[in-house]
Amino acid sequence: MRPLAAVSLLLSFVAQPAVQAQRASPYLGYSAASSATEQTWESKFRALPEAPRVHANMLKLAAHPHHVGSAAQKANAEWVLAQYRSWGWDAHIEQFDVLFPTPKTQLVELLGPKPYTLKLDEPETVDPYTHETATRLPSYNIYSADGDVTAPVVYVNYGMLDDYAELARHNISVKGAIVLARYGGGWRGLKPKLAYEHGAVGCIIYSDPADDGYGVDDVLPKGPMRPPFGAQRGSVSDSPLYAGDPLTPGVGSVPGAKRLKISEAKTIMKIPVLPIGYGDAQPILEALDGAAVPAAWRGGLPLTYHFGPSVAKVHMKLTFNWDTKPVYDVIATMVGSVEPDVWVVRGNHYDGWVNGADDPVSGQSGLLEEARALGELHKQGWTPKRTLIYTAWDGEEPGLIGSTEWAETHGEELSKKVAVYVNSDESNRGFLSAGGSHSMEHLINDVAKDVIDPETKATVWQRQQAGMLTRGGRGGVKLDPGSTTIPIGAIGSGSDFAGFLDHFAIASIDLGFGGEDRSGTYHSAYDTPWFIDHFGDKTGSYGVALAQTAGTLVMRMADADVLPYDFSNLATTIKGYDAELKQLVKTKQQESVVRQRNLDAGLYKLAADPQVPLAMPEELPAPPEIDFSALDQAVTALGAAAENFNQARATMKGATPAQLAALNAQLALTERKFLSTAGLPGRPWVRNTLYAPGMYTGYGAKTIPGVREAIEDGRYPEAIEQMVIAAKAIEDEAKFINEIAASVPR
Repeated sequence: MRPLAAVSLLLSFVAQPAVQAQRASPYLGYSAASSATEQTWESKFRALPEAPRVHANMLKLAAHPHHVGSAAQKANAEWVLAQYRSWGWDAHIEQFDVLFPTPKTQLVELLGPKPYTLKLDEPETVDPYTHETATRLPSYNIYSADGDVTAPVVYVNYGMLDDYAELARHNISVKGAIVLARYGGGWRGLKPKLAYEHGAVGCIIYSDPADDGYGVDDVLPKGPMRPPFGAQRGSVSDSPLYAGDPLTPGVGSVPGAKRLKISEAKTIMKIPVLPIGYGDAQPILEALDGAAVPAAWRGGLPLTYHFGPSVAKVHMKLTFNWDTKPVYDVIATMVGSVEPDVWVVRGNHYDGWVNGADDPVSGQSGLLEEARALGELHKQGWTPKRTLIYTAWDGEEPGLIGSTEWAETHGEELSKKVAVYVNSDESNRGFLSAGGSHSMEHLINDVAKDVIDPETKATVWQRQQAGMLTRGGRGGVKLDPGSTTIPIGAIGSGSDFAGFLDHFAIASIDLGFGGEDRSGTYHSAYDTPWFIDHFGDKTGSYGVALAQTAGTLVMRMADADVLPYDFSNLATTIKGYDAELKQLVKTKQQESVVRQRNLDAGLYKLAADPQVPLAMPEELPAPPEIDFSALDQAVTALGAAAENFNQARATMKGATPAQLAALNAQLALTERKFLSTAGLPGRPWVRNTLYAPGMYTGYGAKTIPGVREAIEDGRYPEAIEQMVIAAKAIEDEAKFINEIAASVPR
């Protein structure tokens, strides 16, 4: 679903020579004897994945358009099922019937003296896969509203909160208008949501060539970037409220489930929304009047960008077939030999908007080769101690549907048994990226040091270290020269981990490779095997790296004597979040003082251009002093509990299999202590008090979200209430870890 750039990355590596990239504490959770055995099995496993098989998987799964409900998607499900069974897995398909609207009418026309009817079509190219037009869906935004509106157009840049603040400064309203927003700057679903909240009657989202077209590189077919009429499909459901089928929030979409009326579904947009290419956007942009936009708002088209509104109006008519379609989740199981009721779940989706060779098949191809290798290892005599569940999710693109419906259907059992969910999505050439639960941070570091980058032949850990030291990092996470640990980013939403992490507070990891290749094919008809063979991971070698990385991590979670969580990293990270919240309050207090001083002195009016009327800034309410002592105490208690557990594990002796099984069954539940049964304010489906998608970031995570978002939005009494809830959850986590430490045989 999400472009790789939107994912939290493995971002910060240590300033140590690459040759010193040794494991800090080898095989966390293993005795010496079992560690040696596991190293042997892991080495055998990493030798099994084959790049030609990864490439063949991609060619098979992306051969035809295969959206939800299509014949090609059903055929892919049956093929994946057959593969798992041939490899020795116990596999089946679970079906969920979900709301999947498809376009019935699509008409957008610019009226006035220079009329233009938008083409709304992606032309064929030399790529033979683009010639299969009869079975592909047109470009559209699923969960748009039906609508027939005629209105002037206002350009809103990326259509994010800061952009509306800039419009307000210029006294420009979008009320009663159709907004034209360019892709980028934030998740697409926020663009129509914010447009509606500001009074707009429609939303058009276009891909600007400055972002993923000729402003970056040559366009297809000469280069990898988006051609003029390439459009980005995608969901615009209000997924920060809840993921999955819009009609069955909180329950699996199975026969007999209570379903909302379409008019009652809160995640369906209230205005019509449509994606277009820059070829169709240019005539609309040329029709805009008003002042020229700031430099940061200017795209790559050869014209002057204006705010609008336009004198000429745009007529926009969209209607949809509001049908129910089946999604087919392929579920494969390898039962654990010692602790079968502790589960390690691994997933990647396989539905695409069109052919989807990169998103998602590049990831699914590697996962399938990973599963084949584990099946082969099993035939050689290896059996996991804990149960493995490998999944191919359907319905991810419209809203994380297949994974969410499966998780909601089996929620009671998952809550009791799953130790970790390991996710991937698209994956391509470049650096290892990962985000997720910080109790997994140490484990990811260990695994990264044992997998070889296929092009440089260094470990993927060393490669990322080199990238950080020479490029300065990505995503805002700073390089710490004194650390031997890779900090991982928090994750919010945007891929299939959301149902596990956000709703059930199950420890989750999202990983993949990328960063070397840029493309403009995302969610378009041009994301095909031809594109991969010309501009992507054409050999499948990074699919092998994905298989080796995720598979090694899965094996360690499945076979460690003691589940390899590291709560010290978790405690350190939460301590950092605590400090960020304190700084956020101070910053807002300081901003309030400065704003009031400038208002009182008349500085804003005096500094403004007298000939350009701009709205003066308003007062900023200052946050009160907020008592963080309860949160501080909880964080301190968690740090002490983590150290207590580390000491207990290090001195563990004489544990019987039954004692280890009891210990691990408890460890698997540790992150559940962050779950709030009431959920976050205004969105009860999102129940993780530590990680959540932001209401106005979409994919991006908010940490300690109940407190952070309340402070950001000026809801200070709510922030204080949520502080109590967050502190209690962290305190409960500390108590639970101490109880587990006390049960360790010593």
